[in-house]
Amino acid sequence: MKTSKKRSDCPINRSLEIWGDKWSLLIIRDLMFKKQCTYGDFLKSEEKIATNILASRLLVLEENDLITKLDHPDSKAKVLYQLTEKGIELFPVIVEISLWAEKYYEVPEERKLVLEKAKQNKAAFIEKGIRKMKEGL
Repeated sequence: MKTSKKRSDCPINRSLEIWGDKWSLLIIRDLMFKKQCTYGDFLKSEEKIATNILASRLLVLEENDLITKLDHPDSKAKVLYQLTEKGIELFPVIVEISLWAEKYYEVPEERKLVLEKAKQNKAAFIEKGIRKMKEGL
């Protein structure tokens, strides 16, 4: 893990210092559902992340072993980003955030269908999601 001055030993604080800002979670979300992304792919997301923030968040996630860089098969000028096993283990957090959001906010219809599956058997849904992502490593 990146050595930086920690604010406290609280496990929630320690976690949030790495992935707790909105941009880091959106990068993790994109990697969970698209498997691999380039820098340009992240820039095209509907949330419109600024290039300086994207570069900073990718660096922090990589330094903390949540993501890794891979050679791009089609271009030496590009790299692919992929979740590590440690990053994949955040899937239950993403599921819980999604379920919470669905309870209080309007969610697109296609996402509601997925969340219905998660609600039917959350443990099995999470286990299957993690297994599928790890198979892609």
